[in-house]
Amino acid sequence: MENLGAQDPRWIGEYQLLGRLGEGGMGKVYLARSSRGRTVAVKLVQTELARQPDFRGRFKREVEAARRVGGQWTAPVLDADTEAAVPWVATGYIGGPSLHEVVADDFGALPEQSVRVLAHGLSLALRDIHGAGLIHRDFKPSNILITIDGPRVIDFGIARALDAVGGGNSNLTVTGAVVGSPGFMSPEQVRGETVTVASDVFCLGSVLAFAATGRQPFGRVDSGIHALMYRIAQEEPDLEGLPEGLLGLVTACLSKDPAQRPSVPDLIAYTEAAAPDPAEPWLPGGLLARLGRDALQLLEAENPHQQVTAPAPTPPQSAYANPSAGAGAAASGPSTPHPPSAYGAPSAPAAYGYPVGGAWPQQGGGYQPPAGPPDQGRKVRSVRALGNSLVAVFVVWMLLTISDLYLRMSQFGALRDLAEDEGSAAAVDRRAEAVASLDGALGMCVVALVILWLVWFRRTYVNATALSPGRLRFGSGYAVGAWFIPIALLWIPKQIANDIWTASARPGPGRVPRAALHWWWAAFVLMCFSAPSAGLLEVAAEGSRSLDERVGVAGHIADDGVSLLASVLAITVVVKLTGMQERRRAAQRQQQQQPPVPAGVFGPPAV
Repeated sequence: MENLGAQDPRWIGEYQLLGRLGEGGMGKVYLARSSRGRTVAVKLVQTELARQPDFRGRFKREVEAARRVGGQWTAPVLDADTEAAVPWVATGYIGGPSLHEVVADDFGALPEQSVRVLAHGLSLALRDIHGAGLIHRDFKPSNILITIDGPRVIDFGIARALDAVGGGNSNLTVTGAVVGSPGFMSPEQVRGETVTVASDVFCLGSVLAFAATGRQPFGRVDSGIHALMYRIAQEEPDLEGLPEGLLGLVTACLSKDPAQRPSVPDLIAYTEAAAPDPAEPWLPGGLLARLGRDALQLLEAENPHQQVTAPAPTPPQSAYANPSAGAGAAASGPSTPHPPSAYGAPSAPAAYGYPVGGAWPQQGGGYQPPAGPPDQGRKVRSVRALGNSLVAVFVVWMLLTISDLYLRMSQFGALRDLAEDEGSAAAVDRRAEAVASLDGALGMCVVALVILWLVWFRRTYVNATALSPGRLRFGSGYAVGAWFIPIALLWIPKQIANDIWTASARPGPGRVPRAALHWWWAAFVLMCFSAPSAGLLEVAAEGSRSLDERVGVAGHIADDGVSLLASVLAITVVVKLTGMQERRRAAQRQQQQQPPVPAGVFGPPAV
């Protein structure tokens, strides 16, 4: 594990970062601790990937599917924010080395019985992953962690999100964004064919061969990546030194034809006899001793021998907050431990201190870590009165719009009767006058609506900056000014609304869905085009008493329908967002009013 650098955030969601575990094609992985003291691994995707809508959509679907895995043999997804400016996902931290470290760096090939137990555990992990509708696609030794009670699979299914952006992008290919790792890919991955669950079975065969022999069955990457890919697709694996008892299992998994490979249920049945006995160790003694030392070091690191203040009931909410020392640190939870580096001795205490000038990279608007912990800075003001007033004006506007819709339809009928010589011009004029008088009331209502909307929107923006400092991408002036910028008003206010929504929602399960926000914005953009179009049609055909005038009236009828839909969705957004901020405000006030708990009353915080 590496120390946090100046460009690394100190908080992601409610998780306080302790160190960097690694970096890959998708992003960086950090060791972190939740507000309740649980150790987790947090993956923060690359900034360039976060800017691509295709990747975001696929990443969100994969995270939602991965939440359903949660099996005994995988790392469970605990939390995620796929809508953040830089999306992230938190999984349970598994304290153990990877299979690649064990075999390639420390202990060499595993005994036959250990490989049999490994095969059974990995087969059960594939059952859980495939049962959730996922395909791992990057099943390799570095994604398999070794623990005392069996193997654990990490990064399941998430790698598939790279498919949406990997094609044809040489930059992503160079940085490792191609799905699959050379040496542990299936023939269908190499050939670019459709990948099924059988691909993971082939990769399992390569993993078992590596674990039992200490060598990759198709050679190393340094022999040439193209030659390696050719051997995977066309040649037989090198299984020299593989124990006789494993030869049939590995050979069947490494069949070039996906249809000839065993299914996961078949693998589970075949390896069930090797299921680990809780009373018997499944690993060599030296490796077990190593795992025991690692666990002890991690336990000691999470229980430093110093006085700590019991954590406050409300966890930190900021995505990127840099907690300060003193009272702020006490409010955000127990003091930061000094976790062990890699699998050796604990790092020096200074390694995880807070750098003076650390800041999030200035990309896409920039994210400056705040000076204090979340929910402890600027006071969150109530938006309930503004929200209720705004809803009331929306209701009045809807009633006037319904009246306008009725008059427009009546006007359209009068024009049609006049065109067919069944009506009079006087009837048309009367309805036009009624429409004109109602337009005045609508105009006054629109003015009140715009003023209230801007005040409410800016208030929620200010509250969002207090709830999640450093999370919003735009300055406070944009919360009002962006609505008046031509062309830009079609997307910048939506980005601001996204940030407000995300910052106002509590992290973790139970978040309010953003579907209403998306549908409201679609209706608003449609209204931006329908209203001017209806006005232009009306002006062009004014007084013609012809089909052209009916077309103009029909345009107003359509615009009224869009306006009613946008109003209903806007009310939904106002109610939901106001409710979220009021709940956060109440939690903040409760946290501020709760007296501090004396140190030692209840003992140290639970891990």
